[in-house]
Amino acid sequence: MRLWACTVALACAGAGAYAQTAKPVNLVDPFEGINRSIYAFNEVLDHAVMRPVAIAYSEFLPRWVRNSVTHFFGNLADVWSIPNNALSLRPKATVDSIKRVAINSTVGILGLRDVASTMDIDKHPADFGLMLNRWGVPSGPYVIVPLLGPRTLIEVVVYPLDWNGTLTNWTDDVRLRDFFMALSFTDMRASYLQADDVVNAVALDQYSFKRDSYLQRRIYLQNDGVSSDTMDDQP
Repeated sequence: MRLWACTVALACAGAGAYAQTAKPVNLVDPFEGINRSIYAFNEVLDHAVMRPVAIAYSEFLPRWVRNSVTHFFGNLADVWSIPNNALSLRPKATVDSIKRVAINSTVGILGLRDVASTMDIDKHPADFGLMLNRWGVPSGPYVIVPLLGPRTLIEVVVYPLDWNGTLTNWTDDVRLRDFFMALSFTDMRASYLQADDVVNAVALDQYSFKRDSYLQRRIYLQNDGVSSDTMDDQP
């Protein structure tokens, strides 16, 4: 947490210095110069370490094992979605999240199977930043965080809360905690391997493409996948 606080402080300080010396070219990405530099660093690290590991993970582990890992961490995400949906005053999303956790943690064997989805119980992702967004708190500018990648400023600020919202991070066994963290990142990176080919094929500027896709995704999650004109279950 101390390291995270230092990272946030340095990022904000650098962003402030950049804002004073350069004219913003995009209102949602006023720190584009710094973001692109960090993005380039992350890309080098990704191609050197994370992508090869993700490829090996996908090639050597059977699909059913990888699916079980994905479902396991998805179930943990549903656990954290419950209080955030409740604080957003979204009763259906809260009840669905409770149902998903109850079913997948029991019938689904600790979340290794996603039985709830086969029963047409919708998933309603909600982190603490999205909960604040739903109450009108602005997302803030787009930022790239070293190692972690794209975020909005509000996500950076509340990251320690979201980190503690993942149950595997509560274990006292450091090795086990690090194993779960590494497995989660590897599984997530593996899920984007096919998307890499699409981005390489269609994006003239990969940074802008990924930025716009990420921000659109956040808006989609903020609206819970429903058009803002038809939403009637929000504060």
